[in-house]
Amino acid sequence: MGVNFAIFSANAQKVELCLFDSPDATKESLRIELSECTDMVWHGFVSDMRPGQLYGYRIHGPYEPAKGHRFNSNKIVLDPYAKAIARRLKWTDAMFPYKMGSPEEDLSFDDRDNAADAPLACVVDSSFTWGDDKSPAVPWQKTIIYEVHPKGFTQKMEELPENIRGTYAAIGSAPVIDYLTKLGVTTVELLPVHAHVDDKFLEDRKLTNYWGYNTLSFFAPESTYSASPVATDTLREFKQMVRALHAAGIEVILDVVYNHTAEGNHMGPILSLRGIDNANYYRLMPDNERYYMDFTGCGNTLNMTSPKVLQLIMDSLRYWVTEMHVDGFRFDLASALARELFEVNRLGGFFDIIQQDPILSQVKLIAEPWDLGEGGYQVGNFPIGWTEWNGKYRDSVRRFWKGDGGLVSEIATRFSGSSDLYESGGRRPYASINFITCHDGFTLKDLVSCNEKHNEANGEENRDGESHNNSWNCGAEGKTDDPNVNALRGRQMRNLLSTLLLSQGVPMICGGDEFGRSQGGNNNAYCQDNDITWFDWNLTQDQKLLLEFTKKLIAIRKANPVLQRRKFFQGSIRGRKDITFFNPAGKEMDDEAWNNGFVRCLGLRLAGDMIADRDENGQTIAGDTLMILLNSHLETVPFALPTTKAGQGLAANPGYDRPTSP
Repeated sequence: MGVNFAIFSANAQKVELCLFDSPDATKESLRIELSECTDMVWHGFVSDMRPGQLYGYRIHGPYEPAKGHRFNSNKIVLDPYAKAIARRLKWTDAMFPYKMGSPEEDLSFDDRDNAADAPLACVVDSSFTWGDDKSPAVPWQKTIIYEVHPKGFTQKMEELPENIRGTYAAIGSAPVIDYLTKLGVTTVELLPVHAHVDDKFLEDRKLTNYWGYNTLSFFAPESTYSASPVATDTLREFKQMVRALHAAGIEVILDVVYNHTAEGNHMGPILSLRGIDNANYYRLMPDNERYYMDFTGCGNTLNMTSPKVLQLIMDSLRYWVTEMHVDGFRFDLASALARELFEVNRLGGFFDIIQQDPILSQVKLIAEPWDLGEGGYQVGNFPIGWTEWNGKYRDSVRRFWKGDGGLVSEIATRFSGSSDLYESGGRRPYASINFITCHDGFTLKDLVSCNEKHNEANGEENRDGESHNNSWNCGAEGKTDDPNVNALRGRQMRNLLSTLLLSQGVPMICGGDEFGRSQGGNNNAYCQDNDITWFDWNLTQDQKLLLEFTKKLIAIRKANPVLQRRKFFQGSIRGRKDITFFNPAGKEMDDEAWNNGFVRCLGLRLAGDMIADRDENGQTIAGDTLMILLNSHLETVPFALPTTKAGQGLAANPGYDRPTSP
């Protein structure tokens, strides 16, 4: 019985394994030098060690920030391959490798020991009885994603025992699975569950990094989402959640952050990679290695040109698939992963490796196709095998329903699968992850209710978050008792949900939008672990009606193959059209109508018998023909239905009030 320890560092001079007796220990009980070094991996076997042992490392090497080296053996650093975190970070000045407050601070050297404050890893027993668990493997064209925070989703759910609310156990519980099943979604996308750090500036404001986009460990699940205080129980609880969701036919996708870490810029703390081998793990400025290249807005960017960094990420991804049984990943700021030099390279090493990997190439891969660097907006440019958050879909659909003119052609393209972005590259309609809202920004209710953001609770005097005037023409700002205003807002939410769930591509619902959840106008609630972000399950009558409406929309999508196309519309096939666009007079749209900036009403006929495709079992797909009408005018617009295939005219529709439901 024993444990083999190994850690990569190309520039270290000595590595010591430090063992701790408990999370409360202020110093290590034993130091063991790892004297063996093979291919720049320092390693050693420790006998008679069992799961539950706490540990960290002291890495000896040069402290030369100007040359990219920031070794400081006075600091305990976390194993990048740690599977569980047994003690969270305590913010003290000792967590920084330099003397705070000194001139040119980060060039100075701090010799204080941080053993009492540093996060500690835990040896784990990874055994688990999976039984007959297997991925639901929902085909992309049938996928409906539900993006949700692992804590806020259930923190106030009264059907659950209080001790498991806001945890992995809650998400895997019968009431939650029953809710997701009745809603009809196929896939849960969890905001980051990798162990993360609450920034010091947030703790000083008595806030937290609620979203979790501040990764400390790429392998360890976040322990605060566990119902048990025991670190080794966190893995078991996460696996039980996945197993329960799979048994209900629901996939699990993780939102992952491999573009940067919680160590920040040159003024940041020493937590893990910075103290292990800063020059290898991070992108440094070529003309001054004291500073970091920052394409993420978070102070640093991982070095995707380093083979060991690529290995770390690939090992992490494979671990979550093979050991934790997750079904896919959504990659935060994925453009940063494609930057091998400075420019984004869509055929970079990271994407090549994934594409040929026998495990990862088979799971769902979703890119957030932008970062904060020059040329980082890459919607439509990711390789085959990847899907993308379609920001152009979001923007055009929002503008159309706000009443902006000149969008009828754009909305037709987005509604029918965004072929302009994906078809020429050999991709399918499901390459487009369609969304109206996500965790980052207004909720659907706030989008149609607030003309301005209301982020005062974040402590930045409302300067943070996306700043723009919504101008949705929905009456009074924010919450109101005016029934006419609330009715208009309700219609707009139904319009947006209808568009989302009837469009070609893969719909993603931001959790809570299905019943009109509000964050009080906060469009940057990343630091609000409280009632602002927690779901309030005491639904009003209007919220219950919206929830039922969403369920019906999802049911319509699932029941109609023409809404789940695997191939793009071709227009005309053998003299017949698989998609036809109509004006309110029931006539096909012509060039004049397409170019008329005042037209904000459109009809689409989707031919159910012309899908020209086969399902995953090889059976020919066919279904009902659907007619969908969109009207973003303020006033009622009469819409004459077109003639049927049999040549018989249909009764003219009496007209649709704005906004229109299908």
